[in-house]
Amino acid sequence: MPTKAAFPQGAVPASTGTEFSVYSRDAAKIELCLFETDGNTETARLAMQPVGNGIHRLTVPQAKVGTRYGYRAHGSYAPEQGLWFDPTKLLLDPYATTIDRPFENHPSLFTFGEDTASIMPKAIVSSNTPVSLTPPRFTRGGLIYEVAVKPFTMLHPDVPDAIRGTVAALAHPAIIGHLQKIGVSAVELMPITAWIDERHLPPLGLTNGWGYNPVGFMALDPRLCPGGMKELRDTVAALQAADIGVILDLVFNHTGESDRFGSTLSLRGLDNRTYYRHLPNDPGTLINDTGTGNTLVCDHPQVRHLVIETLRHFVSQAGVDGFRFDLAPVLGRGPEGFDPHSETLRQMHEDPLLSDRILIAEPWDIGPGGYQLGNFPASFLEWNDRARDDIRRYWRGDDHTIGALADALAGSAPLFSRNDQTQTRSVNFIAAHDGFTLFDLVSHAHKHNEANGEDNRDGHNDNHSWNNGVEGLTDDAAVNAARIADIKALLATLFVTRGTVMLTAGDEGGRSQRGNNNAYAQDNAITWVDWTALSPDLIDHTAFLAKLRQRFSALGESTFFSPDSGEIEWLSPLGEPMCDEDWNRPDATTFAMVLRTLDKETGKTVRLATLFNRSRNAIPFTLKGEGWRPLGVDFGVPAWLPPRSVVFYLGD
Repeated sequence: MPTKAAFPQGAVPASTGTEFSVYSRDAAKIELCLFETDGNTETARLAMQPVGNGIHRLTVPQAKVGTRYGYRAHGSYAPEQGLWFDPTKLLLDPYATTIDRPFENHPSLFTFGEDTASIMPKAIVSSNTPVSLTPPRFTRGGLIYEVAVKPFTMLHPDVPDAIRGTVAALAHPAIIGHLQKIGVSAVELMPITAWIDERHLPPLGLTNGWGYNPVGFMALDPRLCPGGMKELRDTVAALQAADIGVILDLVFNHTGESDRFGSTLSLRGLDNRTYYRHLPNDPGTLINDTGTGNTLVCDHPQVRHLVIETLRHFVSQAGVDGFRFDLAPVLGRGPEGFDPHSETLRQMHEDPLLSDRILIAEPWDIGPGGYQLGNFPASFLEWNDRARDDIRRYWRGDDHTIGALADALAGSAPLFSRNDQTQTRSVNFIAAHDGFTLFDLVSHAHKHNEANGEDNRDGHNDNHSWNNGVEGLTDDAAVNAARIADIKALLATLFVTRGTVMLTAGDEGGRSQRGNNNAYAQDNAITWVDWTALSPDLIDHTAFLAKLRQRFSALGESTFFSPDSGEIEWLSPLGEPMCDEDWNRPDATTFAMVLRTLDKETGKTVRLATLFNRSRNAIPFTLKGEGWRPLGVDFGVPAWLPPRSVVFYLGD
C-alpha cells in the first residue's frame, strides 16, 4: 500500500514558489491553469510532470500565496468505461483549502467539449497557520446543538446585517449567550465546505440550504464563510473561550458530481475510476450507496489520504473539537462489506492529531449492510435513531413501548454493550435536520413537502408523529397548549437519557418548518429561525433541563448501569419495583426512573426520580419514603401526575 509520503498533494507555497501536486492514475496528461486575481482570465497552462504513484507535480516560481488555479485532465472520454477525461473542464484541486466563489450549476458542466473555466470556482494558494491545540471542550454526556449556519442567524435581531448567515455570526455575544443559557456543550455545524446545488433545483427556483452535496472537502464555502479559514478559526476560538466546542459535519460518502448525468467538477474529471465505486467488472456503472448518485471508495489509499488529510486540516488550522460523518458506513465499507476495523476508521482514531477529537457516526446508508448502529469502533459516538423512534412512539401512545423507552433512557445497552464495551456511545435525539422539527412532530400526522417541487414524494413517510387533533398551525388554544406540553415532555425525556444528547437549533423554542420533513431545498423562511416567534417559556424549560443534567452526575455519565448496584430503579405508579406484568401491559402509560446520583450543588448522594405520564389523564403516583421534594413545579407527594408530563423529585 502506498505510504502517506507518496501523496504530498495540493498547493504548498514556499520561498521558491509553489509546488502543485495532484493525483490521477489514468490521465494521459494533467495541466495546471493559472488565473489573474479576478479569477476569470487564464494566464498560463502548464504541463505537470508524472512522478510515480499517480502523482503529477510542478513547482511554479512565480506562483505565490493568493494565486488562482485549477487543473485540466487529458485522456480518453469513454463514460461506459468509467473514463471522463475532458480538457475543456476546469477541475477543482481536491486538496484546495480556499476557493474564490461558490459553485453554481451551468449547462457546460454537464456537456462534453464545452469549456467551464468562466463559471468554475478557482482554488487559491493559501498559507497554513496552525493553531495551538487544546483538549476538546466537549466530552461524552454533554449537549450537542445541531446548527445550520445560515438559517440559524439570518433573522436574529441582534446580529449585524453584515455577518448574518455566516460562520462569523456564531461568535456574536447574543448567539453565545443563548447557547450558554441552554447549556450547549458543543455546536455541530452542518456542512460549511463548498457544495453545489442538485441539478433539479434551479428549474424549481430552489437552492440547497444544507450543504450535503460537497465538491471541495477542505475548501470553506464563500457563502457561509466569506472570511475563509481565519473566520472559522476566530469563531472556533470565541466559542471555545465560552467553553463551547465546535464539531464539523462532513460528507465523505458522495460528491456533488452525482450520477453519470451529473457535472464534471473535480474527482470525476481527474480520476473517476479511482475515486468512485463502480459495479464489479463494469467501470461505467456507478454504485449508489448514498441515494445521491455516486459513492466514494473510502477504502482506496488515495481517497483515505484525502479523508484523513481533510480532518487533520480542520484540526490543525481551526482547532475544531471533532467531526460528525454523514452516512458513515462508507468509511468502513470495503469489497467484503462494512468492517469496524477498516484501515480508514483505524487511522481516524490513531492519527496523533485526531486521536483525542470527537468522532460521531451517522451509522446508516442504503448500501449493502448499510445499517450499522452499534457496530462502529469504541472511539465513535453514534446517532441513535432507534432511541429516537422509541421515544416518539411512547409519547405518540403506541402500545408496548415503555420497555423500549427504558432501554433508551438507560443508554441503549443492548446496542452498545457489544464486545464487552462498558460505556454507551449513543447520541440521543428526538429531532434532527433530516425530518420534522420538534414542534412539527407534535403538530403534523403527515409530511407536507409540496414546496420541494416533488409532489410530496420526498422525505420519510413514517415519522411516528401526531397532531394533537388538528393538522398544522391552528388558533385553537387547547390544541396549542397540548402541543407545548408534549414538547416539554419530549425535551425532558431527552435530557434524562444516558449518553450524549443532541438538540437541533430552534427546537428549544418551538421552531416550525410548516410540516416539511425534508427542507434541504428551502433556503428561505421555512428553515430560517424566526427568533421573535420562539417561545420564551420553552427556552426557559430547556435551560432548566440543561441545569438539571449538569447538576446530577448520573445524567451526564456514559457507563452502563450495573443491574445489582442500586444505581437505577424502575417504579410503578404504586411506588413498587416494576414487575414483568407492569412492563408487558400493552397500554402501560406511567412509570418512574429513580437514579442514585451525586448532587453537585450539595456534594451529597441523593435520589433523583423522573416520573413519566403519557396519558391524557392525571395519574396518581406514590413515591415511598420520606424526604421527597419536587424540582420545578410542586405537584405534592404522593403526586397526581398531570396529563402528558415529565415530573422530577429529589429524595435523600
